[in-house]
Amino acid sequence: MQRMSLAAWGAWLGSLILCGAAGGQPPADALERDYASELPRIAPRSPHEALETFHVAPGFRIEQVAAEPLVTDPVAVCFDEQGRLFVCEMRGYSENRDERISRVTLLEDGDGDGRYDRSTVFLDNLAWPTALFYWKGGLLVADAPDLFYVRDTDGDGRADHREHLYTGLGTGNVQGLINSFQWGLDNRLYVSLSSTGAVLLRPGADPATAVTIRGRDLAIDPRTWEVQPISGGAQHGLSFNDWGDRFVCSNSDHIQQILYEDRYLARNPYLAGPSPRRSIAADGPQADVFRTSPVEPWRIVRTRLRVSGLVPGPVEGGGRPAGYFTSATGITIYRGDAWPPKWKGLAIVGDVGSNLIHRKRLEENGIAFLALRIDEQSEFVSSRDIWFRPVQFANAPDGTLYVLDMYREVIEHPASIPPILKKHLDLTSGRDRGRIYRIVPEGFRQPPPVRLAGAATSVLVAHLQHPNGWHRDTAARLLFERQDRSAVPLLESLASTSPLPLARLHALYVLDGLGSLSEAVLLPRLSDEHPRVREHAVKLAEKLVRTSPAVAQRLLALRDDPVPRVRYQLAFSLGELPSSPQRDAALAAIVRRDLDDPYIRLAVLSALGEGAGRVLALLAAEESVGTSRAGRELVASLAAQIGRQQRPDDLDAVVELLSKLVHVRSPLAALILERLAARPGTPLAARLEQATGGHAQELIQTLVAESARRVADASLPLPTRLAALDSLRLARWEDHGELLTALLDPQNPLELQTAVLATMGAMDHPGVAQAILARLPQMGPAVKGRATDLLLSRPAWTMALLDAIEQGHLPVAELDPARLKLLASHRQAAIRQRATRLLQSSQLGRRTEVVEAYRPVLSMQGDPQRGREVFTKTCASCHKLQGVGHEIGPNLAAMKARGAEAILLNVLDPNREVNPQYLTYAVLTTDGRQLTGILASETATSITLKRADNATDTVLRIDIEQLRSTGTSLMPEGLEKQIDPAAMADLIAYLMTAE
Repeated sequence: MQRMSLAAWGAWLGSLILCGAAGGQPPADALERDYASELPRIAPRSPHEALETFHVAPGFRIEQVAAEPLVTDPVAVCFDEQGRLFVCEMRGYSENRDERISRVTLLEDGDGDGRYDRSTVFLDNLAWPTALFYWKGGLLVADAPDLFYVRDTDGDGRADHREHLYTGLGTGNVQGLINSFQWGLDNRLYVSLSSTGAVLLRPGADPATAVTIRGRDLAIDPRTWEVQPISGGAQHGLSFNDWGDRFVCSNSDHIQQILYEDRYLARNPYLAGPSPRRSIAADGPQADVFRTSPVEPWRIVRTRLRVSGLVPGPVEGGGRPAGYFTSATGITIYRGDAWPPKWKGLAIVGDVGSNLIHRKRLEENGIAFLALRIDEQSEFVSSRDIWFRPVQFANAPDGTLYVLDMYREVIEHPASIPPILKKHLDLTSGRDRGRIYRIVPEGFRQPPPVRLAGAATSVLVAHLQHPNGWHRDTAARLLFERQDRSAVPLLESLASTSPLPLARLHALYVLDGLGSLSEAVLLPRLSDEHPRVREHAVKLAEKLVRTSPAVAQRLLALRDDPVPRVRYQLAFSLGELPSSPQRDAALAAIVRRDLDDPYIRLAVLSALGEGAGRVLALLAAEESVGTSRAGRELVASLAAQIGRQQRPDDLDAVVELLSKLVHVRSPLAALILERLAARPGTPLAARLEQATGGHAQELIQTLVAESARRVADASLPLPTRLAALDSLRLARWEDHGELLTALLDPQNPLELQTAVLATMGAMDHPGVAQAILARLPQMGPAVKGRATDLLLSRPAWTMALLDAIEQGHLPVAELDPARLKLLASHRQAAIRQRATRLLQSSQLGRRTEVVEAYRPVLSMQGDPQRGREVFTKTCASCHKLQGVGHEIGPNLAAMKARGAEAILLNVLDPNREVNPQYLTYAVLTTDGRQLTGILASETATSITLKRADNATDTVLRIDIEQLRSTGTSLMPEGLEKQIDPAAMADLIAYLMTAE
């Protein structure tokens, strides 16, 4: 095929973009055309020529340290203690996995000039290797689905010993494989499991022993190869800063921080926490990027074909094929010593689709960081060469930052390229090429080679004070590997006397790894002058706190530490102590001080697998707790846990508390009673009656009556009525069902109607379903969607809905095809059979006919103002545009670039191709409820589903009987029932003109 020069290609590309933007009806032979003339191949550049294409921020330059033929397709690297470089060469990307042509190569720098001059194939016959780490003279290699440990036992530079550690790593997405081995302060290996997850099993082991991991990452103990799921779940990239804070990234969310460890939440199965991953970019997850390379021709042609509806799939970037993060990868915190000190701790992220490297400054922002852009209208490094693919980075022994350039003509998931275009591309182009660069400051001088192999133990301990993070990490790893007890006194001295906080920190963790962290060494560090050392000393104290009264007392005294990070860690760590008046008082003190911080509240709650009743009593005595929203939320969480957990000591505490609160008519009494869910007739209700002399039931009755009055009073502010609806969950349907049903009037505010449905959902009574079914035809789209979800949440209510449809009281169109398909696989046979009959008899699943019936809309003149009203009524529950709606589905700001036909196709046939991010999941709970939504987050103890109107359901894992993907989009089929052709023309006009 033709290969064009860059100048000629740029001129041609401009005409192609204009042609694509013209829109219009595609020719009838569009799918049969030969697109070769529109898809010229772009020639690669030689390693020397490629250096001329870079733009680098002032004060820095980029140098090649290796290129083909020494190295090809580098995707991961690691250094051994001699400074030798091992490279994962993923030559089988993206469709040649079965050819097993990938390998691990060993690069050596013989003359010490910083450039590699010798290459040896260390390990070959690999499929998709994506991560490696040097440990104890060998390499841990991830080649999904397998994890191996290999060694060179005869010194010829090739691995001749292989140990198969695990199988079951996910392989479902070539761009979502295991990646990024990193050495942690705690002497474990951390690794990203990306989007494919794993079902890890030792070879030959009982399948029942497999460890299933989804939406989280992995930590590995290299001494035993035992694995532990940890917080995480991003895509490609994982890095620590000097203080052990962990950062990850995903394609369109370029910098995220992990804010807590799953193991803490696992102690309290009644606690549902927010996602541990927090997006921290000040300019947003999909921040603008400023490429200097043109957009590849095939992307432009594919966009045009998608806009026309000739090929399935979303248009990249909501209409912009470039200009912001779409393929973030390899996040790395710079920890070297070659750059000027002001750049230490910088966050580095690549965007392989835009051929650039982005950087951000990290600033402390409470317990998290805020990532701030440094380069305005430019990038740290960018290239005019579209072959430049910076997939990963590494802090190097020489103090610089290494850049791994896979150097490929095409970087894309093969399934995302239509066959009519793919046949004109070569997805293997570049598998014989690859480059490794390093970014150095102006004036950089090459340091002497590193030689830590065989270094004396005293030398390794001294290296814990080195300014280069690679040296400290490698020294710590070697000390842990050797387990040399002669290091203990040296480490104890370093922990106590080093003027460098990071050295004291490393000494503590290495002592812990040697099993020699003593009370005498740890106690002073709990009062260290540096807050980050204190914070880590608190974490390490968890191993001594039950055996050392002195450590326990020092921990308890830190409840008033002035630094939020220290108090945050302290709240987690106090959970390792058994409940006692002193411990629980400390937890109460921490949360009172930081009441408005949701993560500190989470940390305190995680520690209260025991002691919830005592802490609730302490908090309820504080007036500030009862008068603040955060305080009431905390009290409600504790009361709900106590009601479900039913621990005798907690129940004793809450009964005693309520016996006092009801007499002083504290507003918290009603809230606690409500969340305890002590309904009449339960043992807890009887006990409360006895303890309060009948006042508890009296209070509940008064609360319900007053709440009903407030809910019914339309003159009261809406927030007052909404708050009152919460209390009505304690009411009996027989007493207040009529009121709740009346409130489902379309004239009432949307928020009120949806809150009424939530209250009705807490009442397991057949009358609920009948009331909703009677009102369903009069409901607006948003309320109707919530009502239908509610009817499908309990089998008895689902049967009532099917009865109404089969008896002709409701049309089958009230259920969209996605919901019918879900019911057709219901666990109850009767529901499965009835739903299958309805699905087969309905016409809703025939999307092609619907699209064709609406095609005349494309020639109609719509009214944008009326279209905005259609958007607000029908689309805003899942999309946000011009400040209206919810950002649940894809962003629509640039929808006009897609073209009118693409809009029509996506509205009427949303399941033609579904982005995995927007797939719905179905959860069956142990009490028989069925909930659906996109999987917004997962933790050790809970999952969160998100639906239209930003409605969420957080379900504790202990309450999940089954979780499965529906295979359908969150966006429903059947919107033609709500949007007639005229309204569709108006909607398209609005989306095409909205800014």
